Amino acid sequence: MMNVVLVGCGAMSKHWLDAARQIDGLAIVGLVDLDADRAKARAREYELAGAIVGTNLDAVLDQTKPDAVFDVVVPAARRDVALSAFAHHCHLLTEKPLADSPENARAIVEAARRARRVHAVVQNRRYVANVRRIRRFLDSGAIGAPTSIHAEFFVAPHFGGFREEMRHVLLLDMAIHTFDAARYMVGGAPACVYCQEWEPVNSWYRQGSSATAIFELGGGKLFTYAGSWCADGFRTSWESTWRIVAEHGSLVWDGEDGLRAEVARPIREGLFDRTEPLTVPPLDSRDRIGGHLGIIQDFVRAVETGSEPETRGADNIKSLAMVFAAIESAETGRRVAIT
Repeated sequence: MMNVVLVGCGAMSKHWLDAARQIDGLAIVGLVDLDADRAKARAREYELAGAIVGTNLDAVLDQTKPDAVFDVVVPAARRDVALSAFAHHCHLLTEKPLADSPENARAIVEAARRARRVHAVVQNRRYVANVRRIRRFLDSGAIGAPTSIHAEFFVAPHFGGFREEMRHVLLLDMAIHTFDAARYMVGGAPACVYCQEWEPVNSWYRQGSSATAIFELGGGKLFTYAGSWCADGFRTSWESTWRIVAEHGSLVWDGEDGLRAEVARPIREGLFDRTEPLTVPPLDSRDRIGGHLGIIQDFVRAVETGSEPETRGADNIKSLAMVFAAIESAETGRRVAIT
C-alpha cells in the first residue's frame, strides 16, 4: 500500500484524485490546502473520511508519515513543498511546471538526488496516444530523420484567477507541454532559442498571452512554435497542431485523431516528386499512455521497483529550460543558449 498526501486542493486536484481512485494499493491519507474549507470539501467529494485535513504540510506529514506527496500547488509554492516532502523522506510527484524559476528547478532536482527519492513531473501530454505513435513512427525511419518541427497553438480560454495575472503566462504555464512533446517526439537536444512575446489589444491577460519561438534542437533540427491564449476562432487542439518535415517526407497531426504521413518517391511529376501516403502504425503494447492516470501509475511503479519514471525531474528540467530560455530571449531580444 502506498500512502499519499495531496497538497493543493484547487480545480486541478480533481484530475489527480480521479486518477488516484483508479489505482489499487494507493491511498490518499492527507489533504492540505491554505483554505481548510476547500480541503474538507475535497475530502467529502472523494469520500476520504479517514484522511487528515490541514493547512500546514509539515504538520500533516508528521501525522500521516506517507510514502509520497502529490504536489498540485501554484508554481511559486513548489520549491517549499518539495523541500518539505524530501525532508520527511517522501517521494514526490508534482504538477507542471517543475518550478517557477531555473534556480528553484535546480534546487528541487538536487534535493531529490540528495534525498534519494523518486521525483517526477506530471507532463501528461507526453502520455497522449498519438504522441507515442509519432515517436515510434519517426524512430522507424519511414520518412527519414526529422529536419524541422512546427507546432501551432491557438485557443482563447477565460480562466480567471492567477493565470490572468501571470507574467509570461503562455510560455510559463502552457507552452512546456508543446516544448516537451517536440523534444520527445524527435529525440531533440535543445541548444538555443529566439523568442518574441506580445499582448494583442483584445487580450484579457496581464502579460505574455502570445508568443512565437524558434529552437535549435540539435542534429540540424529546428522547432518553430506559434501560440496564443487570446485567439478567438478556428481553435486548435490543446495538444497543438503539428507538421514534422523529414528527409523523405512529412507527418501532420491535428492534435486530435487526424494523423497522416506521406513519403516522397524518386519519380518526378512536373516540379514535384511524387508522394504517397504511409500508415502510421497503431499503439505498441509497450507505449505508456493515459494522461494523469498513466503518469501516476508510472510513478507508483518506479517507487515500488526502483526504476526511473519517464518524466523524472532530472529529465523534465530540460523541457523547463526551454521555457526559461524562451522567456529570457523574449525579455532581452537576443538568441539565448539553453543550458
